[in-house]
Amino acid sequence: MTDTAEPQASLRGAVFWVAIAFSAFQLWMAAFHPLSSQVIRAVHVGFVLLLIFALQPPGGWRPLGWLLGAAGFATGLYQWFFEAELTQRAGELTSLDAAIGVLLIALVFDAARRLMGWGLPLICALFLVYALAGQHLPGALAHRGYGWDQVVSTLAFGTEGLYGTPTYVSSTYIFLFILFGAFLEQAGMIRLFTDFAMGTVGHARGGPAKVAVISSGLMGTINGSGVANVVTTGQFTIPLMKRFGYGSAFSGGVEATASMGGQIMPPVMGAVAFIMAETINVPYVAIVQAAIIPAILYFLTAFWMVHLEAGRKGLHGLPKSECPDPWLALRTRWYLLLPLMGLVALLFSGYTPLFSGSVGLGLTVILIFGAAVASGLRGTPLRLLFWVLLGLACSGFFRFGVGTLFVVTALLVALSYLSRTGADTRRLAITALADGARHALPVAIACALVGVIIGVINLTGVAAQFGGTIIALGEKHLMLALLLTMLTCLVLGMGIPTIPNYIITSSLAAPVLLELGVPLIVSHMFVFYFGIMADLTPPVALAAFAAAPIARESGLKIGLQAVRIAAAGFIVPFMAVYSPALMLQGGDWLDVAWIVLKALLAIAMWGAAAIGYLRAPLAWWERLVAFASACLLVAAVPLTDELGLAAMAALVGWHHWRVRRTAPA
Repeated sequence: MTDTAEPQASLRGAVFWVAIAFSAFQLWMAAFHPLSSQVIRAVHVGFVLLLIFALQPPGGWRPLGWLLGAAGFATGLYQWFFEAELTQRAGELTSLDAAIGVLLIALVFDAARRLMGWGLPLICALFLVYALAGQHLPGALAHRGYGWDQVVSTLAFGTEGLYGTPTYVSSTYIFLFILFGAFLEQAGMIRLFTDFAMGTVGHARGGPAKVAVISSGLMGTINGSGVANVVTTGQFTIPLMKRFGYGSAFSGGVEATASMGGQIMPPVMGAVAFIMAETINVPYVAIVQAAIIPAILYFLTAFWMVHLEAGRKGLHGLPKSECPDPWLALRTRWYLLLPLMGLVALLFSGYTPLFSGSVGLGLTVILIFGAAVASGLRGTPLRLLFWVLLGLACSGFFRFGVGTLFVVTALLVALSYLSRTGADTRRLAITALADGARHALPVAIACALVGVIIGVINLTGVAAQFGGTIIALGEKHLMLALLLTMLTCLVLGMGIPTIPNYIITSSLAAPVLLELGVPLIVSHMFVFYFGIMADLTPPVALAAFAAAPIARESGLKIGLQAVRIAAAGFIVPFMAVYSPALMLQGGDWLDVAWIVLKALLAIAMWGAAAIGYLRAPLAWWERLVAFASACLLVAAVPLTDELGLAAMAALVGWHHWRVRRTAPA
């Protein structure tokens, strides 16, 4: 559920079992919550530091990696063992407290650098320097000055720094949903999505690229990770697109664009959605409702762009005989969808993401892996016992809470030793536990490090100064404020992933947009959306560089193509600001239908302008008219809708007449 790079080292030996212990700890906390939230966050970060340094030791020397990792884990245990004392002397650090705090901050910075490069650590370091020396700055940026002990106390202890809201969300919702996706992947969900996409659109014009869009969109419903989608579905879709005539850079750009959309695709979405729900104090389902139409429009944009590119290059799809039967794939693996359906039902029934994620994970373990165990059981009594356990589990979730997951899972493990398929099932389950912990590392370390920014902002109040500057520039023109916010997101996103990008920009710019009359959720979704677009923007486009080795093309060229493919998607956030009904924030169903229709038409025209093709290649002036009509449909001022629709109708009519006139008899 992150767009950051994942550790490439395979999990072996002790690291493998530490990862399993990490997942087991998180499941135990989710089920029974025996520790305070502060301790859970601290131990969560401790596990993350232990695994990162074990996987990527300094200089490749594993003993030193384990030593630093153990030191990081010890900082979490320190918060646990001395929780009462730390609470009593809050803000007054002893010498040992100060040493532990400095050690924790240094290790989090270094772990983030090892996993994500220098971008985010450098930005956070600037905020840290500002907290320590900002009193020497000239003008309004100067603060009153804070001692290093105040800074360490804010960042390393309490819930305003490294253990702030992002880490809370990472240690609860996010980890469960990442584990949920890991279990589904191990169970074969990728194969189901790919077969379904191949069977439905593989034979259409430009079918291989459309398969990439659909399969990546479906994968986004369970893992919300851009890079993870690229390196999983991309292994199949990128070579397929190249084989059928798409260029290497365009193929990589399609996969990168479609994969990044997973972060805004309900029901799971990306980690930012959970952080947003906590930040603005709204139910998670409200974020899902606001995201659903923009997410669909995003993938329709990618689908439309590859369709136009296929027409421009005269590319056709796969032979119908080579495409799998999508309905056969559903009939044979329909049970894989049950946990996802259960998750959606619970979220929209008002249950918390923590409970919904726990139930979804429990159903995944029981229905998928339990069914495999049942198929290998000898004799009717054992199978009957299995189905009784399954029924008890499904009712027990709601009657006795998620703790029943552990009881039922333990019984299923015991039954697996009597099953012919038990060994394979246990191996898959253990692998999923380890993979879930590994996939969580980039999210967790990013959430911890951005706590530096949050802590410094809360300590110094710099956000108010920044917001005042933006308001002064944009108070008389909302579009100017939106453009400045978009540029901030894109520039920040060139060096940092979506999670810290959202946290920084939402802390600084989202309150400004709210002050200018933009609804709360829309302002945060605007920032979120362009944080995702930033990951497609060169020179540092993480999803594009993840696709580069698969496409055998430079990440820069793939990033440029990704921006071109996603170009029409840039209009959706602006339309939502001027017409909040696009995010279901006000208005009736007629308002929603009208703004969706306008968005579809604007996307169609913008795509035609970017690709230079509709039913046939477009002349330069036709592309200009298409671009102008799209811009008019986006603008929310008098007569622009009418002018945009008229320009679009004239262009489409002219183009259709020209194509028919020049077509051979």
